[in-house]
Amino acid sequence: METARSEQIENRADPGQSRSGRDVRDTSTQTDSRVQGQGPPRLSNVNLFTLLSLWMELFPQEQPEDEDHSQIRGTGLVVVRDGKVAGLHCSGPELHAGQVAIIRHGARLADCQLYFSRRPCASCLKMIINAGVSQISFWPGDPEVSMLRPALTNHSHYRSHDPTDYIAQEAVLDTVATEKLKSNSRPHICVLLQPLAHGLAQFIDETSRESDFMERVTGDEPELDAEKLFTGQRKRRLDEFSKDFLIEKAQQHREVLTQMGLENFCMEPYFSSLRHNMRDLVGVLATAAAGVPQLHHGFYREQSSTGDPSQLSPAKTSMPPHYEGVSQEVARHCIIQARLLAYRTEDPKVGVGAVIWAEGQSAGCDGTGRLYLVGCGYNAYPAGSQYAEYPQMDNKQQDRQRRKYRYIVHAEQNALTFRSRDIRSEESNMLFVTKCPCDECIPLIRGAGITHIYTTDQDSGKDKGDISYLRFSGLKGVSKFIWQKSVGSVSSSSSYLANGCVGKHGRQADQESQSNKRQCTNRSQDPPPVC
Repeated sequence: METARSEQIENRADPGQSRSGRDVRDTSTQTDSRVQGQGPPRLSNVNLFTLLSLWMELFPQEQPEDEDHSQIRGTGLVVVRDGKVAGLHCSGPELHAGQVAIIRHGARLADCQLYFSRRPCASCLKMIINAGVSQISFWPGDPEVSMLRPALTNHSHYRSHDPTDYIAQEAVLDTVATEKLKSNSRPHICVLLQPLAHGLAQFIDETSRESDFMERVTGDEPELDAEKLFTGQRKRRLDEFSKDFLIEKAQQHREVLTQMGLENFCMEPYFSSLRHNMRDLVGVLATAAAGVPQLHHGFYREQSSTGDPSQLSPAKTSMPPHYEGVSQEVARHCIIQARLLAYRTEDPKVGVGAVIWAEGQSAGCDGTGRLYLVGCGYNAYPAGSQYAEYPQMDNKQQDRQRRKYRYIVHAEQNALTFRSRDIRSEESNMLFVTKCPCDECIPLIRGAGITHIYTTDQDSGKDKGDISYLRFSGLKGVSKFIWQKSVGSVSSSSSYLANGCVGKHGRQADQESQSNKRQCTNRSQDPPPVC
């Protein structure tokens, strides 16, 4: 088919050229893509949006789909408007991801780009096309109407005559309708998937092993073998994600592609390249997730009024709803979203990602429940500038005029600037950020009406000269959930400080912690920080 051929050519050719002449290059980079100098390895926008869609498919569900009885696969969706993420959605108990987007955005979908974790069904596609989107991209594995499961009906005549007998007639009919909609549509419907930048996989692996979350875990439990912990977490995640997104057998994948009208993707070397690129993305997702290890740690509320460990509050306590927070599973999922965003950074050394979610008064229409996206961002130089146009040194160099800190726009600042909707004072507004907010961001966070922060406190109380973290501990009116060891796992001999830290991040004796606390207090006129 001509449409399939166009998609196949685009996947192997210059990703900046579409069949319709539209420019789908990496236009939403924070700085000009015509960079000067060598920047850090980064995720392309295409791969970032694809990764976010895959991860949204796995959003923790209160009512997960029934794997044994449903032919409809849960799907993740990223809505991109003017190069910025305008929505993160997933299928709900009743609605598909595409239907959720229609309800959430309506006519605002016009000229947007949509990234699906799998090909949407005809029912969703007709509405999305009608809304006037400019581009629809999807991963061509098992589509939303699954071809790898039997139909619900027991009538034998309702089954496909395919000899493998794993493709239901409903999936075949949906494919025919989808192909007709696609061939007559104005939007560019394609498969956008790019190879990883050179050195990016290694960079993600190294920074995940040394993340603040891993550092806290190994600091609190020094007897752990950090290498074994990370490797085990990554392998488990890799197995899970490969099962979710990669059809195990290559021949079966070829058959699915053929049934979807994408038989040209089955040609070599394009088929192997397609699967290789997705394996790389699945590896990135597994590595980023392993950097927030599932062990004895979670996000626990800071208690400023007491040092009693028993008063530490986990997410989702019996507090009033406005201060309650989200479950550990959702908090961890959102932090990993932020970690993925951090790999778009233009900071040569430190990548930071931030996501803001709001919790409405009643359950929404999609699988995120009462949560909806407010904004997201990563740290980068100002929009429109060229990389290497600004200083890039950190605080280890002596020449302060050549340091980067006065030029980098922080992840929290970008998330607040490019938000997809206003922050409402009557709702919980939750910021998930991969590093402790600095003194420059604290007034913005407070002024914007953020009610919850989920983060680490590895830098809390530190003064690095050009950038300091002295105000975080004194931030009032915001519930802070800090990544730390769970209450039930804490040794009775551990010394808790006011922010729920164990000793000084669990690594030094009580007397050293108290000494540093006095030093930090003397460095600033702000409310006394907790180190």
